[in-house]
Amino acid sequence: MRDLLRRYWRTLWRPSVHYSLGFLTIGGFIGGVLFWGGFNTALEFTNTEQFCTSCHEMRDNPFQELQPTIHFTNRSGVRAKCSDCHVPHDWTHKMARKMQASKEVWGWVFGTIDTRDKFLDKRLELAQREWSRLKANDSLECRNCHLFDSMDFTRQSRRAQFAHSTALEQGSKTCIDCHKGIAHRLPNMAEVP
Repeated sequence: MRDLLRRYWRTLWRPSVHYSLGFLTIGGFIGGVLFWGGFNTALEFTNTEQFCTSCHEMRDNPFQELQPTIHFTNRSGVRAKCSDCHVPHDWTHKMARKMQASKEVWGWVFGTIDTRDKFLDKRLELAQREWSRLKANDSLECRNCHLFDSMDFTRQSRRAQFAHSTALEQGSKTCIDCHKGIAHRLPNMAEVP
């Protein structure tokens, strides 16, 4: 028994042509699984409402505006969290958005909107950036929950029926074209060029 243990010990600690490739493969696989698990866990944590509202800039400004809207409290009990509207669900688009969001960390570090007044001064610029992003991706985040094919136009107001059926026929409009300010207050639109 002692000789067997010594032989295994030597095999593990001495490089070998046959075992090293096996240990590298298994070690690489285990390392890859651990890395991917950690990476995915970190990604999912940054999509939580708790993470989004952990800085006072978000908690005291956009999050306060979200609370009285239908996206926060409604008859069905389905609630949109920050990442539902600001981070695409599919992996490729999510990674692209996370890379964009990493630049926003600089704004937090340098206190770009760390007071209510600074937030209000930048509100139009922030809103236009988000509207442009949503327009460019055909309101992808909205369409994660809202689909024209699933809408029952007969249960909508006449105005909504007309707008949705027209948008569906034309195909050139996207959600954000008509639904600016649906979850947050609109900035002063008199400043829009």
